[in-house]
Amino acid sequence: MTADPLAPYAPRPTAGIAAATTELSKVYGSGDTQVVALDRVSIGFREGEFTAIMGPSGCGKSTLMHCAAGLDAPSSGSVRIGTTELSTLGDRQLTQLRRDRIGFIFQAFNLLPTLTALENITLPLTIAGRRPDREWLERVVAMVGLSERLGHRPAQLSGGQQQRVAVARALASRPAIVFGDEPTGNLDSRAGSEVLGFLRASVRDLGQTVVMVTHDPVAAAYADRVVFLADGRIVDETREPTADSVLDRMKRLDPRAR
Repeated sequence: MTADPLAPYAPRPTAGIAAATTELSKVYGSGDTQVVALDRVSIGFREGEFTAIMGPSGCGKSTLMHCAAGLDAPSSGSVRIGTTELSTLGDRQLTQLRRDRIGFIFQAFNLLPTLTALENITLPLTIAGRRPDREWLERVVAMVGLSERLGHRPAQLSGGQQQRVAVARALASRPAIVFGDEPTGNLDSRAGSEVLGFLRASVRDLGQTVVMVTHDPVAAAYADRVVFLADGRIVDETREPTADSVLDRMKRLDPRAR
């Protein structure tokens, strides 16, 4: 049996925290052109919980997600996935960790047009040289309602169906955590509600951990908690959100949301 090259870096439960940042800062430029995108942000994302990140445009919410997911390197501070400190990994190890331990869902569906839905879903596993867990894969595919569409290519699917494929792809490897960057931004309200329902179900029924950046109070209301950023800092948090309660907080942070 071939040893897992990431075994020493495998995330293990730490008091139920799937991912965390500590004193995380991200600075772009220098001198007069310096922009502080994140200013000493410390936050934990609990296992089996759905967290939404919100805030005014330019507040640092996407930067926080990109740093927490290992897609961007912080200027200072630390990021952990499970017990793995990302700064201790080389480029190859970080690539393996992102591929094997993290799921991604983006506003652009990022599907390969020449592959079928099933091939797109299993692509990260194929690249990793791993066989999918058939029982888990069937469960995920059934949850997102794609059982009758697995042989279709992206051009044969609606936008909502394509994003369902992206959700299934993110879940197929049973990642420690799934990050979504405006995952319903390119969808109409009905398709967006379906995708958000699938993410909610993945937390409730599959025990998945989900972190989603969104500007939409209705989308945020699907989460267990909402974290609010302003000027690169966490300024508020609410649990059991409703669309109205989220909108009220956003209005206080950003007059343009009125």
